[in-house]
Amino acid sequence: MRPIWTGSISFGLINIPVKLFSATEDSSLDLDMLDSRDHANIKFKRVNEKTGKEVPYEKITKGYLYHDKYVVLEEEDFKSADAKKTQLIEIQSFANADEIDPIYFEQPYYLAPDKSGAKAYALLREALAASSKVGVTTFVMRNKEALAILKPYGKVIVLNRIRFEQEIRNTTDLNLPTVSKGKTKEQDMAEKLIDQLTEKFDISAFKDTYTDKLLKSIHQKAKSRSKKTTEKPMKVVYKKTEDDDLMNMLKASLGGGTKRKKAS
Repeated sequence: MRPIWTGSISFGLINIPVKLFSATEDSSLDLDMLDSRDHANIKFKRVNEKTGKEVPYEKITKGYLYHDKYVVLEEEDFKSADAKKTQLIEIQSFANADEIDPIYFEQPYYLAPDKSGAKAYALLREALAASSKVGVTTFVMRNKEALAILKPYGKVIVLNRIRFEQEIRNTTDLNLPTVSKGKTKEQDMAEKLIDQLTEKFDISAFKDTYTDKLLKSIHQKAKSRSKKTTEKPMKVVYKKTEDDDLMNMLKASLGGGTKRKKAS
């Protein structure tokens, strides 16, 4: 793996040189856009809107539109905004992981130490594991300040980016039902259904079957390009109960409720 960022973790008076790696990869297929007439690949170009000519990547700079004119920014401008944060993951505090609502979680990364920081890295990793705490930090990556937590995951320390509070939209504009003050019969049955279908979470039981099926279809089409596929699109059929109301559906679910069939 190639690092996407290099810097240091600051932990009290300890400085741990680290490299940042992406912890995830997209399971979806990398599909290209084609011209439907001749299946030629569609290319996108960076074009000067005045001249219409393509601009080489090394000639592109960034600017902010201010009062109808652009203020051009150089790399030094981004660094001078906060030079310290561009190279430092500074742990500002520690917190219990369950205090952070999952809605804030965004993107995980792996942190690996340089050779000179291996001992201090292991010390932080094991202290976090023993305390069951996460380190709360801010840092700058790709010219944008990010909020994150540090937590151990086996032998590695994971940096998980989390969203700032102002990035979460308010729900007041949504048309939502009111919260009931007392427990209804329907709620009691819904809770029983939840209990009936509760099982220990096993991430390995969940597979990206859509991508697998799509790839299989691609292989079949590649083998016989001239033949038309006979497979019909899957239709979603909703079974209606005898009396299509909430209570009867809950009763039907409880009566015939089974555990989710795990993917093979």
